[in-house]
Amino acid sequence: MSIIRLSAITTATPEQFLAGMTDFGPGRAALFPNSADDYLTVHESGPDYADVTEGSGGIWERLHYDWSDPRRVVMTTTDSNVWGGRSGHVYQLTPHSDGTTSVEVVVTREGKNAKGRVVGFLLGTVGRRALAKALRTTVQAVEARQPA
Repeated sequence: MSIIRLSAITTATPEQFLAGMTDFGPGRAALFPNSADDYLTVHESGPDYADVTEGSGGIWERLHYDWSDPRRVVMTTTDSNVWGGRSGHVYQLTPHSDGTTSVEVVVTREGKNAKGRVVGFLLGTVGRRALAKALRTTVQAVEARQPA
């Protein structure tokens, strides 16, 4: 099992960042590079949750999103072609007095088959850099959505 911790600072408010995270419409890949539009299916959604399948590059997962605490988004993997066990993501959004927001991310990857174990190992070692780059892309895309 791999646990990857990432962090970033954004000029977006927690509310603006949450709005980007929970925008499951077309073009999601512009915000989340690992979420290709052709993999995206929203199975169910409500005011503080969503059940969504997303992925890219031959890897998909069905996630239960919970943002009942709008400063903490918990994404639990409920099905996947490679991830099982306790896989998922947790985003913690902390506002600061200078108007910036800290984005703390914990990605947990537990492979449920040989492919998942290999990809999980790679993410936990050399792949961390790719996940950090994806987070920077997300932060920049959310900031670009905000009025000047």
